Amino acid sequence: MARLSLLVVAALAMAPKAASADVFRLYGEARGGGMFGRGLSGDQKDEAFHKEGTGPAYGFAVGGRFLVLDGNITHMQYTNDGLSTWTQFNAGLGFQINMGSEAEKKVNKGTYFEVGAWVGFGVGTGAQVDPPLDASEITDKGFMLSGQVGFGKHLSKIFDIGIIVPMSWGYMFKKGAANDTSNQYQSYQLDGLLVLRANIRFI
Repeated sequence: MARLSLLVVAALAMAPKAASADVFRLYGEARGGGMFGRGLSGDQKDEAFHKEGTGPAYGFAVGGRFLVLDGNITHMQYTNDGLSTWTQFNAGLGFQINMGSEAEKKVNKGTYFEVGAWVGFGVGTGAQVDPPLDASEITDKGFMLSGQVGFGKHLSKIFDIGIIVPMSWGYMFKKGAANDTSNQYQSYQLDGLLVLRANIRFI
């Protein structure tokens, strides 16, 4: 985990020199793969949300990026021992570095590497959401620090396909009084996901 975090920091330091020239774009992603999570500390670490959800995962993300400023919403569903959901709201930095030839870059083809870092807030449910979501369905919530590395291929000006590895650390709260330390814990998660992304580029 520490090595992966160092990789994110190093890539963020180098990325602005070679980042994509897009000024503003919106994107949507379909995601599928798996997640591994564990509790780190706190009275509820053995009942950590992402520990219980470890296993197959699928979901989506929608967001927008202006230069390197990135905001997104992710929603994941975990299918281990039933169904649970995690929705996270993020703001931070994101970079995409195109690795193809100059000719490929001009027509948004070729391969790419990407890296990002965000702060966010997430909410989890121990079961499938029954819309509209209300407080009684939320079992866990928390403040998150997240990083991500990924690589893939531009299929066209609109579509990309790739693999992403998101990782997060969270200060989490179980249902109940927020100031009750017996409801609190810290945890981490690591995902490996196949992504199909659609981009709308404005500039």
